[in-house]
Amino acid sequence: DDVVEAYNLIKDLEPTTPQEYILKGVVNASLGQEQGSREHLKIAQQYFQLVGGSASECDTIPGRQCMAACFFLLKQFEDVLIYLNSIKSYFYNDDTFNFNYAQAKAAVGNYKEAEEIFLLIQSEKIKSDYTYLSWLARCYIMNHKARMAWELYLKMETSGESFSLLQLVANDCYKMGQFYYAAKAFDVLERLDPNPEYWEGKRGACVGIFQQIIANHEPRETLRDVLQILRNTANPQVEYIIRTMKKWAKENRIPVS
Repeated sequence: DDVVEAYNLIKDLEPTTPQEYILKGVVNASLGQEQGSREHLKIAQQYFQLVGGSASECDTIPGRQCMAACFFLLKQFEDVLIYLNSIKSYFYNDDTFNFNYAQAKAAVGNYKEAEEIFLLIQSEKIKSDYTYLSWLARCYIMNHKARMAWELYLKMETSGESFSLLQLVANDCYKMGQFYYAAKAFDVLERLDPNPEYWEGKRGACVGIFQQIIANHEPRETLRDVLQILRNTANPQVEYIIRTMKKWAKENRIPVS
């Protein structure tokens, strides 16, 4: 593995220049993120802070990048943005910069700008990274574009990561009242793993869409899809919910069967 090899190469290096401190920081950060090692992340953060806080480097571009990296590892994203905003004009169209910048924007709840920055990224390597996909999906949902988040999931190969993205889509859509795609996501989750929580999520989302249809906030034709999603579950509660929905549909002359 490249990161482990890089770490083995530099672990005995005693840094004397800013570049060597940065190198040690980057390698420790990469290893820490890859292995989930808090120790390596802490070491990386300290190296970045040493460079970014030094009198000779604090006003240089690498120095400010180091402070941004330090605060990124500390998850202090407001501070990350202070440093990245001060140097962003030097990194126009830089995919790695934009990836970090967009994550920080999303982390402080600025989803509209974050989405725009994520979509500037050209690198296929970054665009296939789960961190990219999950943040972009969250931005889409928070910006009321649940269908686009759902399409991100549909394009993924089946894997542990696609299951995680499906959970994110289900839960975030539910929280944001985008119940149609929450129901679709919970439906797939339930078929992959018969966890009662997924049925509860699906039931809540289907009832949520039904209320939106009654209030004319969702097209009435959606009810047919909702009934099909409910029929995918073998649960005694299903028949009662379906009966209630069909009764309303009949009273309102909506063909659903």
